[in-house]
This record gives sequence, C-alpha cells and structure tokens, in this order.
Amino acid sequence: MASRSVMRSLTRALRHSRPVRGFRALGTSRILSDRSKIAEALKSSPASMKHQFPADYHIFEDADLEMLHNLGIHTEWVQHNARPGTLYDEALRYEKGSAILSTGALAAFSGAKTGRSPLDKRVVLEESTENDVWWGPVNVPLSENTFKINRERAIDYLNTRERLYVFDGFAGWDPDYRYKIRVITSRAYHALFMHNMLIRPTEEELLNFGEPDYTIYNGGAFPANRATDGMTSGTSVSLNFKSREVVILGTQYAGEMKKGVFTIMNYLLPKRGILSMHASANEGKDGDVSIFFGLSGTGKTTLSADENRLLIGDDEHAWTDKGIFNIEGGCYAKAIGLTREKEPEIWDAIRFGALLENVVFDERTGEVDYNDGSITENTRVSYPLEYIPNVKIPAVGGHPKNIIMLTCDAFGVLPPVSKLTPAQAMYHFISGYTAKVAGTEMGITEPTATFSACFGAPFMVWHPAKYAELLAEKMAKHNVNAWLINTGWTGGAFGTGHRMSLKDTRAIIDAIHSGDLAKAEYESFERFNLQVPKTCPNVDTKILMPNKTWADQEEFKVTAAKLASLFKDNFKKYEEGCSADIIAAAPH
Repeated sequence: MASRSVMRSLTRALRHSRPVRGFRALGTSRILSDRSKIAEALKSSPASMKHQFPADYHIFEDADLEMLHNLGIHTEWVQHNARPGTLYDEALRYEKGSAILSTGALAAFSGAKTGRSPLDKRVVLEESTENDVWWGPVNVPLSENTFKINRERAIDYLNTRERLYVFDGFAGWDPDYRYKIRVITSRAYHALFMHNMLIRPTEEELLNFGEPDYTIYNGGAFPANRATDGMTSGTSVSLNFKSREVVILGTQYAGEMKKGVFTIMNYLLPKRGILSMHASANEGKDGDVSIFFGLSGTGKTTLSADENRLLIGDDEHAWTDKGIFNIEGGCYAKAIGLTREKEPEIWDAIRFGALLENVVFDERTGEVDYNDGSITENTRVSYPLEYIPNVKIPAVGGHPKNIIMLTCDAFGVLPPVSKLTPAQAMYHFISGYTAKVAGTEMGITEPTATFSACFGAPFMVWHPAKYAELLAEKMAKHNVNAWLINTGWTGGAFGTGHRMSLKDTRAIIDAIHSGDLAKAEYESFERFNLQVPKTCPNVDTKILMPNKTWADQEEFKVTAAKLASLFKDNFKKYEEGCSADIIAAAPH
C-alpha cells in the first residue's frame, strides 16, 4: 500500500521535475531516464526506497488530508511540518530565486512585493468585535461577504497547486496564553519562514495539536480581484476574528504572515488584560529584564542582541501578571548593511535553516552582498531563536526593570538618552515617533516625521489608549524606569549631521543596565522638557545635549521648533481620554 502511494507521488514528481536540479533525493538524471527501473526497484525493495525519501515527506498516508479536505482543499501532495532540509529541496526545485548560500542559509525571492502592504490590510466588520476594533486607516472594515469571496479565491488557487505545505505552530511561549496557528501555503519558502517564526511543537504536541485557533490561507501568488467590493488593489491581507482566519492574496512577502499573527495577538491578549508589545526584550545575569520599544530601523533587534545578556526575543512580546513572554519562536532581522563587527550574533545565526529574503548574492560562490539594496532596502533574515547563542529558552522573563523607547530622529534634535517621567513615558508611547530619511521611499527628499501609536500602529486592533492604560498600570505596579533613546542623527539633521554610533548607543544601554544612569546628575532639555544626563560612562559628554553638537544654533532652534510642532499636531487625536499630566508632557 505504502509503495503504491509513493510510486504515484514519485511518478508525478518525475513528470514535473526540472532536469536542471533533478529529483535529488532519488538519484537525479539516471532515475529521470528510466521509470521502469524505478518501478522494479520499488516492487523488489520497498524498504530501501523508503529510506531514499526524506523522513518528513508527508505524502498521502503520512499527512492528515482531512484537515484540508474539510476546508475545501483537495491537493494530495501535502507536507506537514516538514523539516528545513526538505523545504530546502522543495524551494530549490520549484521556486525561482532560491539558492543555498555559502553560509548554508537558504535565499528566497518574494516577488514584486518586498515589504508589507499596510494600505491593503482589512478587518471584517462583524457583530462580535465591532465595538472593540479601532476602525479607521489602520483597521479598514471589510464585509463578511467580501471576505468569503477572498477566502474562496485563495482556496481555489491552492487547489490548482500540485504541492502544498502546512505548518502548525504556537504563538506565545507561556503555555497559559499561547494560541495554535495553522499556515497553509503553496511555497516552501513560506513554510520555512513560519517554521522559524512560530514556536515549533514537539512531536507529542503536534500529535495532539487538534483544531487550530486561527488559520492562515496564503494564496499570495494569486491576486485579489480589484472589482470585488472593498478591494483597492490586487493585494489583500484580510483578518476575520469571527471565523478565526487570515487570507492573503497578491503578495508573497513572508512578513505578512508574521504580522498577521501579531495582529491576532494584539486583539486577543488585551481582551484578557495582557499587554501585547511591539518590542524586543533581554535579561541580565541577575534576572533584570529590559523591554525595547521601537519602529523599524530604530535598532530594536540589534540592541536586544547583547552578548552580555540573554535574548528573550527581538520583536513581539506580552506582559502578564507573571512577567513577560515572547510571542514568536524566531527572529526577523534587517540584513541591509549587515557586518559581523556590528552585529555578531545576527551574523553567526545565518546558517543552515536560516532564510535570507531578497538579498543579492554571487551565484557562483553563494556569497551575499549585504550592502546591495538593488532588489530592496528591506532585505531580511529569519532564523530560530535557538540560533542566538545566549538566548533564553523558554523565552519568558520576569517583570521589566527598564523600558527603553527607541527613536531614529533624522532631524537631529532629540538627545541620545533621556530619563522619562511616567507621564512622559505614556506620551512618547502613544506618539511612537521616528523619522524616515531621503531615499527610503519615493518622493522623500528631506527628513519626514513618522508617528505610529504604541510603536506599532499597523498591528494594533484596539484604540491606542487600551494599550497605554495597560502599560501605565504595569509600570506603576512594578516601579519600572523609562528611557527615550535616539539612535538617529546628531550634529545636524540628516544630510548635515551623522548617525549616532552604535558603539555610543550600546554604551548608553550598558549604563542603563548597570544602574549608572539612574544615579547620574541631570539637566533639562527645555523645549521637550526632557531630563538628560550630564555624563555617561564611555560616551563623549559633548554629544549628550543635542544643541551643543550643532554648528548653527539658530538652525537648531528652528528645527527643534518644527519637530515640537509635529509632535503636538500628531497628539491632538489622542488628547481626548488622556490625563492632564500626559497632555502636559508634550514639547513646548
């Protein structure tokens, strides 16, 4: 019985295999040229043939196809929680742009979309969550009927594929608060990505996985129908809390799945009184935990990877009454400009099982040019948490001692470090400020302020006040220190000044962890009413007060006034419901 199933699968694979790469698990070109010999070999020695298939080629009898049939998916070649080696094989044979790199990592190409499509995100408007969701430009409502059309379109596409990949994993390291996620996709690249990013179940957990809490249908290689009500492009990422499903169309960028899961957690956890956070976290030798809030490009992943501290996670966490836990099973770091000198932990994690996305590499040597952004500046690497040598597994920790809010201020106005009052912490958390610089997006020719509530507005479901209230409550209860760190420009705005050195920023973070900054003498940075230390170990005191680094003091005053005005204009939409002391924390 088993040999007949394998033979049918093998015959199909041989019929569609590309001779360039061949069916490597079965012996390449000689097998391709003589199918009768294969049949004879299977007939005479089924045990021998079984060993020539990777152990996790879950085909026919090995994969529980009912889990797909019940959804209307009838593809028979299905791999369920395949190991990385199998997914490498599949990607190399069937997916353009895939290659094994010199480090052993897999290169993958996401196609036309090399980043998220936030304008194409939709949330189904239905009675059970209608009064919970913060409707607007972040959470654009979608009708249940249109969601059904998109879901049917994704399933129809998946049914046209000869091979599918299913990955079952968990979101949340604390067993009391974790959720079961099932991903169904047509690309091995996507399966490997989610194998890295979700928490991988043990064999026993997989056997007893049962029905998932949420299912992601990734039909991203097939576009949405622009004529469908509510669609504005060929891309759609739609979430239905009632049916507990996510449907992806028109984008193959893997990050959409990761952030889809995070969006789910950003709804479910606050509903249980748990703060979900777009933040990284690490833990010192004494068990002291630090949380790093920050938007893309602020250094959240880089600064949490510290050789002197245990990494809990680099991007998504939750804060319960017991402490914090990582939501993910892996890391997703920016790769542009990566060097071993600057980020040794991330560099060394790029090995077999890691996934490099949209990087440029030498096809002969497999060497990656990390400075080449010709495909995209948003090159990424995904790898399991365990690839970081000083990671904490299970990825849980106690209550934070320090909360660090990161901003990349391209105006060159904010100090490299400031100590925040509780009211200021809430103000800057709700503001979520960073800046884009010229060259990062079409049409940007000068520094542009970006405000993203709670340092993660595209993924927030409730009103920002919900998350701010939970943060304020937990910070007060556990007496947490709050800091604002500028990893952006000093000595002038972008184009005149220069980026803060990573060495200085790390020295500041070290001084926070050692307690030196908490004991330092402070002076006031008046326009923003921030308290700035007069000295910091291993940092030149000249850079601590920003105006002192500018050659033109009048230009500094004008630029500082401009940034202060941007802060105040942005915060107007949040003033209702905020306390007077939070509103008073605004710059003057």
